[in-house]
Amino acid sequence: MTQRGYEFYDNQQTFDNYIERRSWNDNVNDTIEKPIVMEMIGNIGMKHICDLGCGTGSFGNELLDLGASSYIGIEGSQNMVARAKQVLNRSNSKVIHTAMEEWMNPTNTYDLVISRLALHYIEDLDALFGKVFASLCSGGSFVFSVEHPVMTSSFGMTRQEGLKQDWIVDGYFDTGVRKQEWLGGIALKFHRTVEDYYVALQGAGFVVGSLRESKPRRVQFANEEAFLRRMRIPLFLFLEGNKN
Repeated sequence: MTQRGYEFYDNQQTFDNYIERRSWNDNVNDTIEKPIVMEMIGNIGMKHICDLGCGTGSFGNELLDLGASSYIGIEGSQNMVARAKQVLNRSNSKVIHTAMEEWMNPTNTYDLVISRLALHYIEDLDALFGKVFASLCSGGSFVFSVEHPVMTSSFGMTRQEGLKQDWIVDGYFDTGVRKQEWLGGIALKFHRTVEDYYVALQGAGFVVGSLRESKPRRVQFANEEAFLRRMRIPLFLFLEGNKN
């Protein structure tokens, strides 16, 4: 059986490396990915929110501070859930320990479903998008980020030590599992094209809204060299689907 994404983070050393990496200055989650997600979700006042692949749950506290009515996190990793339950301790928040593939979604419940850098671990994206659509109230939105297809199509290419300087895109239309050296281990992620994500949203019934490609902004970076390096290639893809 193929290792699922959440299982990768249940290796303690991998998890520790992840936590350390998130603390780095100019880490890409905080300088590029999160600001774009915040722009796309807009005003969240009084919204009921579900976060698929919620990780450590810290984003939930931020959303509640901004006025969300409730926050439900879905997470498969035991390490992530343990950390999230320490971080999220409010009466209107909850973390459910389950894989996204086994998520028992409610119907017509959420105003907003989000997923940050987790869906590239999912094999059957069509089934999951169908569950997300059913879980949303009429007028609700689904906003997610994934590793950009030009990144996932470059996995498996050899490189020298140090920071990666060249990204060789190969087999772009050959979709499926790709292996990535990541955080001291081998992560299995699913490569899809931009079109694949777009069509999957439409197939689930969504009206596709915004599409973003993670262009960095200088103001988010403390280090000029880090900013210039991130201008070379898109790291993430963002899409929004709306339920009418």
